Amino acid sequence: MKRGYPGSPSNSSAAGPPKSRLKYTPEGNYCEAEFSNDFVQRVADHYSARTNQTLEEREASPIIHLKKLNNWIKSVLVQQYTSRGDAVLDLACGKGGDLIKWDKAKAGYYVGIDIAEGSMEDCRTRYNGDADHHQRRKKFTFPARLICGDCFELRLDEVLADDAPFDIVSCQFALHYSWSTEARARRALANISALLRPGGIFIGTMPDANVIIKKLREAEGLIFGNSVYWIRFDEEFSQKKFKSSSPFGIKYNFHLEDAVDCPEWIVPINVFKSLAEEYDFELVFVKNNHEFVHENMKKPENVELMRRLGALGDGNQDLSTLSPDEWEVAYLYLAFVLKKRGQPNRTPVKSKRDKGKMHLEKEDILFISSDV
Repeated sequence: MKRGYPGSPSNSSAAGPPKSRLKYTPEGNYCEAEFSNDFVQRVADHYSARTNQTLEEREASPIIHLKKLNNWIKSVLVQQYTSRGDAVLDLACGKGGDLIKWDKAKAGYYVGIDIAEGSMEDCRTRYNGDADHHQRRKKFTFPARLICGDCFELRLDEVLADDAPFDIVSCQFALHYSWSTEARARRALANISALLRPGGIFIGTMPDANVIIKKLREAEGLIFGNSVYWIRFDEEFSQKKFKSSSPFGIKYNFHLEDAVDCPEWIVPINVFKSLAEEYDFELVFVKNNHEFVHENMKKPENVELMRRLGALGDGNQDLSTLSPDEWEVAYLYLAFVLKKRGQPNRTPVKSKRDKGKMHLEKEDILFISSDV
């Protein structure tokens, strides 16, 4: 299978870690003014409004091979870092597109959280197998619980006290939405750290700040892209310079055909690593998606998975593959794995995981707000 689209991850460095101006306290207080929820609500409304697609509609997408590649990347992460019976916390779980991945990895318990109410309802119907757009092969083997709320704004330790500790936390293509302010970025990492057991794993995917800033500086103006995406920065970044002392709130507008059209935020990798360390995380790796694909396609089982998903054709008669423009979009993202410090304790805590159900009614979705 050929991937005839050259390109290697950028070697340019993102802004260095700032001196920590704010400290998280056990009471959850921050010395920063509360962030306006306008942009956060725009993101939630965008994903709530997206309708589920039939298989025919999905296959007709101009970025269908990119979607399949992203599914492959997530599948590889899930398979590599999930053990049988693991308790899973899926942050920004969306419509439940990764449920089958967790089932194949033989997860034992699943909690999904998302800010978009419409997405949570779709996730519920997908879990139950009631959505006519989604072809299910069998009933999911793990009990589940769904929560609607902003996991980058609200404290989750008390809400999930009876569900924790989790063995693995996943946040796919969403963590950058927490980077609008330092308080939100800290809340996200504080929640994950509080809910993960020592030795637990945090996996995720998000935009690659190095690549995006590199492309911005190579562009003539403040907008760049190709036939399937564009990114536009506001005039405040007309000098294309970013202060290392202000690594939060660097907003840009992102449009990806048949997928995304909302504000996003830069996540400088060095700052991400530095902040994660404050919350007892060790960085296992961070790799641009191009590098991740090339490295993991050396393993036969991953080649077979890629064949089945069809991102690079089926390795047989179907020679269709990512377009050069889709491959360029893949270059905008990276995959990461963090590990919670401490000695692992794998003793099952079954008594704390009986809140999940094998069939979810509408009233089973827990709605949480800042009042919680």
